[in-house]
Amino acid sequence: MAAPDVSRLTPRAVLRVGRFDLALERPLVMGVVNVTPDSFSDGGRFHDPRKAIEHARRLVEEGADILDVGGESTRPGSLPVDVQEELRRILPVLDAMAGGPVPVSVDTSKPEVMRAAVDAGAAMINDIYALRQPGALEAAAATDAAVCLMHMQGDPRTMQDDPVYGDVVAEVKAFLDERVAACEAAGIGRDRIVVDPGFGFGKKPVHNLDLIRGIPMLAAAGLPVLAGLSRKSVLGKITGRMVGDRIHSSVAAAIVAVARGARIVRVHDVAATRDALAVWTAVENSGMNGHGR
Repeated sequence: MAAPDVSRLTPRAVLRVGRFDLALERPLVMGVVNVTPDSFSDGGRFHDPRKAIEHARRLVEEGADILDVGGESTRPGSLPVDVQEELRRILPVLDAMAGGPVPVSVDTSKPEVMRAAVDAGAAMINDIYALRQPGALEAAAATDAAVCLMHMQGDPRTMQDDPVYGDVVAEVKAFLDERVAACEAAGIGRDRIVVDPGFGFGKKPVHNLDLIRGIPMLAAAGLPVLAGLSRKSVLGKITGRMVGDRIHSSVAAAIVAVARGARIVRVHDVAATRDALAVWTAVENSGMNGHGR
């Protein structure tokens, strides 16, 4: 099958993220900052806010375009935490990083946390429930923050029990289209919206691979697609490697996603991903400009 025409799929030039206007001519890297004791990817290494802040600063130095700070694990089988505990975890990091050179996203589904995080300087709301929790859509619409709408079948406790789809790409697209329409009806402009197919959230490996192939269909709507494949179990299934040894497959997955039209990649290994994307972008730009040297 011929490679997709990525230039045709590139969305509008700018994503509005609070006080930031992020150009989308090149793919953006979102660095993950988990302030949790039970994250699947880093085992609670940054549960201490001081360590999380150090990690966030390191990701910015490595070239992260956005930081994504989360205080509640959403790994398969995880249980929710209450509002106050989530805020206790994330607010010190937001206080330290929100005035910096890159926008900070808050990974939450709770409207109370959304409001407090934006008040503390968060410029994006990254919600695995796509603003479906009571009050979440209204909370996001009352801010100038960007929103990332993710697809998930079920919830973190049960989502991997036995996910079933007829046509996973069509079903995910229909869901995201509906959520985008709900955001627009609530007053959230399209220039503030990102969509995420939710790799690993209520999907078997075959569903994840189908969704990677289907990114062009998701990107065709003109909204930036975020791909969060970093260290996911599908990469372990493919390579046989444990979570801590998936840097190479994670970088490869990011490149494949971008080549198919993703504009943002959410990653743990920022420096490696930025280097790989720099090479890919240089090759693509040379090809488009007709430069042979």
